[in-house]
Amino acid sequence: MEYKSLNIEQRDHIAIVKLNRPEKLNVLSIDLRKELENLVGEFQDDTETRVVILTGAGDNFSAGIDLKDAKRAALAQEPLLVQQRFYQQGQRLIRNLHEMRQITIAAINGFALGGAACIVSALDFRVGADDCSVGYPEINLAMNLSWLGLPLCVRLVGPARAKRFVILGKRENAQTLLEWGFLDEVVPSERLMERALELAEQYAAQPPMAAQMVKRSVNVISSALDEAVMHMDTDQLLLAASSEDYNEGLRAFFEKRRPDFTGR
Repeated sequence: MEYKSLNIEQRDHIAIVKLNRPEKLNVLSIDLRKELENLVGEFQDDTETRVVILTGAGDNFSAGIDLKDAKRAALAQEPLLVQQRFYQQGQRLIRNLHEMRQITIAAINGFALGGAACIVSALDFRVGADDCSVGYPEINLAMNLSWLGLPLCVRLVGPARAKRFVILGKRENAQTLLEWGFLDEVVPSERLMERALELAEQYAAQPPMAAQMVKRSVNVISSALDEAVMHMDTDQLLLAASSEDYNEGLRAFFEKRRPDFTGR
């Protein structure tokens, strides 16, 4: 398949995947998400690639969901069932990333926000540049955190920090993320890909079948309750998106002002 929004480089048993819309801060358009989902599907049958590194082209990993995507805007006119199926695509993408057979490493440059934060949390390891930041700004649009992002965040940073992270909707810097356990390592920005490749080479040198079985077992142990807790996160998103606060949050975002939420 030809990819327009992704750049894929193969180095022996290691694949480097870049979100490749730097002029748009690598925002997660519908088309980019579909490409990423298709690529993950291709990796499922790929027995040669043992490690996948995911990063962003340009200065940033990704600014998250593309709120200006015309396809997304048109969705509001569709029946509720159509909207529900659409929003489930994000959850499916995160689940598929989490369940990839290969060892996965996020190399976080610049910022990773919203859906991009969910993506990096779904991977096995996270290496951050010393000037990187991660945030879940959904609440600033009166939205819940969907895409299975909440249990992934809780497992990485614990319940109290997850509440702070998600409810306040602020970006956290690299040092804080390292102290919380969200990041595994922090390196100077100029060494980010070098260090990610060093780690990738270590994991690629291990016996692939055994390494992949360990990964799968750890994932199953740690995520056993995810479906029980988050099976309705898409429905929660649809509910949140029907509120007056959601519309106020969107208006404030585009008008670059603080929103005035009323609870309606």
